[in-house]
Amino acid sequence: MTSPLLSLPGAVAGNGVDAPVAAHYGSFHGEQRTLVGGDGFVDLSHREVLRIAGPDRLAYLHNITSQHFLDLAPGTPTQALVLSPQGHVEHHFHAVDDGEVLLAHTEPGRAATLAEFLDRMKFMMRVEITDATAELAVCWRPSGKFDLVPRARLHEYAEAAGPAAGLWAYDALRIERGEPRFGIDTDHRTIPNEMGWIGPAVHLDKGCYRGQETVARVHTLGRPPRRLTLLHLDGTENRLPTAHAEVTHEGRPVGFVGSSARHHELGPIALAVIKRNVPVDAQLVVDGMPAGQEVLVDPEVGLHVRPKLR
Repeated sequence: MTSPLLSLPGAVAGNGVDAPVAAHYGSFHGEQRTLVGGDGFVDLSHREVLRIAGPDRLAYLHNITSQHFLDLAPGTPTQALVLSPQGHVEHHFHAVDDGEVLLAHTEPGRAATLAEFLDRMKFMMRVEITDATAELAVCWRPSGKFDLVPRARLHEYAEAAGPAAGLWAYDALRIERGEPRFGIDTDHRTIPNEMGWIGPAVHLDKGCYRGQETVARVHTLGRPPRRLTLLHLDGTENRLPTAHAEVTHEGRPVGFVGSSARHHELGPIALAVIKRNVPVDAQLVVDGMPAGQEVLVDPEVGLHVRPKLR
């Protein structure tokens, strides 16, 4: 669904799944500085929105996702995952409940399959799931808050919340924070422990849900097979790596690169998923470019919570 904010002065559309929103409005470094300063907003209206209503909605989501929804207070933002029986991440969404209805938003093109799964798992629960993408648009504020805005009032919102910043500025700051994007920084083998989602999107003290055994085992007794890392790319080449390009160490493939951006202070940076046993200080090569690492997910995180066995 193409954003009406592409009509704003200087707007340049993104690429691929991000084509419906602006990549930038003429100065992505200036837009980054505006966001860092706490001003402006980012149009993410190509994200898709589900409305989940009914008196059983929180108990229902609590039972089938990785997050603790039972005591979710109205207005409190949260994240959740849907996992496969083997613990692989199938869906990631952000959500907020207003006391009567929960609104969840996810990546472009993902809402239909998420809604299908949720609908299939309702059984006798009093829950109603509808697609609200045509009605509501997602925008991001520098506070970290996502606003759900009536799509017909996006221009009014932009006038009040501006100046607008594009997706390139948003991505640069997201990568700096080490926040992975589902479908870009993940693949079909991704488990939550590899991505730093334990805490933000996975609650460890709740009842059983699909895939929980894998999450608990890796968290308490083992090491994640792979780890998310922040890469500082060699800036001599005037390009960024292709998403899902190979990452190598001493000529051997060790993972793949996901999101990348040009940061206004750090230069070219990227997120990559690499094998856990790659030394944290190793020099890597990404799509033909040298890159240094900054640790995001501790390769031995499980060992720090290993129970004392007698």
